[in-house]
Amino acid sequence: MARGAEGDWPGQRRTAALAVAALVTLLWSTSWVLIKVGLDDLSLPPLSFAGLRYALATLVLLPIAWPSLRRVAWHSVGSRLRWRVVLLGVLLYAVTQGAQFAALVHLPAVAVSLALSTTPVVVAIVGLRGREAPSRTQVAGAAAVAIGAVLYFAPLDLGSGAALGLAVAAIGVAANAAAAVLGRTLARDALTALGGALGLTTLSMAAGSVPLLLVGLVIEGPPSLTVEAWLIIAWLALVNTAFAFTLWNHSLRTLTAVESSVVNNLMLVQIAALAWIFLGESLDGRELIGLAIALAGIVAVQLPFAVRDRLKVAVGAAGEITPTEPPG
Repeated sequence: MARGAEGDWPGQRRTAALAVAALVTLLWSTSWVLIKVGLDDLSLPPLSFAGLRYALATLVLLPIAWPSLRRVAWHSVGSRLRWRVVLLGVLLYAVTQGAQFAALVHLPAVAVSLALSTTPVVVAIVGLRGREAPSRTQVAGAAAVAIGAVLYFAPLDLGSGAALGLAVAAIGVAANAAAAVLGRTLARDALTALGGALGLTTLSMAAGSVPLLLVGLVIEGPPSLTVEAWLIIAWLALVNTAFAFTLWNHSLRTLTAVESSVVNNLMLVQIAALAWIFLGESLDGRELIGLAIALAGIVAVQLPFAVRDRLKVAVGAAGEITPTEPPG
């Protein structure tokens, strides 16, 4: 098989990239278990918890991204571009992650994971991804996601806070979809100007984590953190955010965006398994079937993009790099 422009693709390098991406999804999946432990067992306030995680991760990423950020010609970065980076950070971290942590207070980890996993469906169906109308396969996939979600959640017997949890999760999905569109636009048009993927991620994470932490402190008050709480926050920040994103970004140098998205769908299965093992969140037959149908629908929505990106790579086009972190 012929060697590609990046070396031995599609051989060992691509296999290694897929393995690295799968490892990252596993790390991100463990985040859901750790967050639930922090919220339920340690009674950590959700917004401050999320803000501390990403503020600490920003401090870790900043020295790593500093060489790239130093090369940025800040005088040429207009105010409009700066505000778009700030908006990305607010959407992706302050709103999406804040909503994820808050929803996990009221819902099982699998329920929130299923909700946030529909982000690619939302983006594709509204025709924003690549400014293309959805295909029949994508429409069928979106319908499958809806059917799977109904099967999973029916009869919505998730506790008294279920309605609030679902509403907060829906806000997170909307913000995550908007962040996905904006993140791809910045990656396409301004990645070099902002110090590459790592520079853009560090800047946007700083822009989102600071207001998230401040809002949490104002609304929830200063949290009382035990040694165990600090260990969970430190692990989430250093390993599951800073280290995992560095590995994820490295895998994106080889994988296309849709390939990485398909790998990222492993999280839905991984979170369900981890939640069952560590949190006791068992699934009955109806919920398992609903989860499987929803996952198939998510993959179906992304399939046309996967075929398109394969063709682009075959003719030598560069894969799209999305410098944003999937929820985890």
